[in-house]
Amino acid sequence: MFSYDPKLHWPGAEDLPDSDDTPVDNELQDLIPGLLKSILALIWPNRWDWFFGVDMGIYYHPDEPPIIPDGFLSLGVERVFDPDLRLSYVLWEERVIPQLVVEVVSETYRGEYSRKKESYGELGVLYYAVYNPRRRRKPRLEVYQLVDGVYELLSGEPVWLAQIGLGIGRAEGTYLGIKREWLYWFDERGERFLTPEERLQESQERLQETEQRLQDAELRAQRLAEQLRSLGVDPQEY
Repeated sequence: MFSYDPKLHWPGAEDLPDSDDTPVDNELQDLIPGLLKSILALIWPNRWDWFFGVDMGIYYHPDEPPIIPDGFLSLGVERVFDPDLRLSYVLWEERVIPQLVVEVVSETYRGEYSRKKESYGELGVLYYAVYNPRRRRKPRLEVYQLVDGVYELLSGEPVWLAQIGLGIGRAEGTYLGIKREWLYWFDERGERFLTPEERLQESQERLQETEQRLQDAELRAQRLAEQLRSLGVDPQEY
């Protein structure tokens, strides 16, 4: 479990490397956390006490390399505290351990079910979600909760994350024009939150429906006016 000693003069985020120059070897490792982050911005537009990092280093000690999850969520921190945004997530500055880490398994396993899982448990991350799109017989999404220092697998899907107030799960959808299975946030009833693209499409459809109703109303008014004229009544007099 991470602990901070205020007596130590540890470096700040600007003093630490913000990249290990290791490329992301799977496009989904960037897109899936990016989608989760963009949806959060829609469902929590007026909340400024959260941060979702994508492929960002989490520093827990100045003499150790950072842990770099595909995505992580922290509650109770400033969403934006600097115009240049965060360079990395430094625990002795943030004072908040991420409540959720999301890992997407690449073609080459990186210890998502073993080494990384143990590291996040030692750090004190409450929820750990690992998604493996290539699994066929085992569950592609597994979500664990830290209980007395040990991760326990949570059942069901979407999986409700009580301490966060959101559910996480899989569903078919389209993101950036790509139709496939994605990870999404869900509400307590199990309803999936819409993506930015879906929100835009929904707004456009509502606008089209409104325009159609106005056109239909205008057409009905024209027909009524014609009927009145055929009866010798001038509708403009009324």
